[in-house]
Amino acid sequence: MTQTVVVLEPGKTDKHYWRDVFQYRDLFWVLARRDVSVRYKQTVIGILWAVLRPLLTMLVFTLIFGKIAKLPSEGVPYSLLVFTGMIPWFFFSSSVTESSSSLVANANLVSKVYFPRILVPLSSILVAAMDFAIGMVLLVIMLLYFGFMPTWRLLSIPIFITVAFAAAGGIGLFFSALNVRYRDFQFIVPFIVQFGLYLSPVGFSSTVVPEKWRLVYALNPMVGVIDGFRWAVLGDAFLIRWDVQLISISISAILLGSGVWFFRRFERGIADVI
Repeated sequence: MTQTVVVLEPGKTDKHYWRDVFQYRDLFWVLARRDVSVRYKQTVIGILWAVLRPLLTMLVFTLIFGKIAKLPSEGVPYSLLVFTGMIPWFFFSSSVTESSSSLVANANLVSKVYFPRILVPLSSILVAAMDFAIGMVLLVIMLLYFGFMPTWRLLSIPIFITVAFAAAGGIGLFFSALNVRYRDFQFIVPFIVQFGLYLSPVGFSSTVVPEKWRLVYALNPMVGVIDGFRWAVLGDAFLIRWDVQLISISISAILLGSGVWFFRRFERGIADVI
């Protein structure tokens, strides 16, 4: 049997860092599978939490924004409008939350064994991907119930989810590094994520935002993701704006790039501080 020997020398780990990331790809999947299994371990209803959370949130938002505030729904049932915003948003918010706390949660592993630490926060995002897959099944059921037939536009969903992944990955890397040094961020991150829910067009259509503020509003990368997701699922009821999409893609790329850069700067001292 062939064994791989990893020799750590000063300066060498930085030089071959991304090669190490590729070589440790099996660890990425092991961590992801473990996180998925642990998430629902010893829970009463298990994976049904991934079903109840978006459904209950949809009911509350439909009542507040649809029934009480009577915001426009672009001709589609308001519950469907909300749910098509919930699916990508929960993927994003869960990705940020899980990745932000991942290094602290894996302190024993991080402090004892060498491997590229960036694998830990990135692998935790796959937990959110599991919930997203369950949400998509519910969404298909709702589409069929309301008489919306899927079209070729569904093929574009991976593009919008990739944008959400880039934004969540960048933010998650940033906060995961800070959380190692300043444990206050374990309380700050959920607040920021909850605040972002109301700044994103989850419970309403982004068309309610005045035209002169639309491009500024698009600086929130989830605006383009949610708008694009609704366009892919609901068709012509939600026209896509390519200038908004370009802004969202650009902001997400900047977040991911800066998140990786920031994480790499802090990574060298993570094992000592954690």
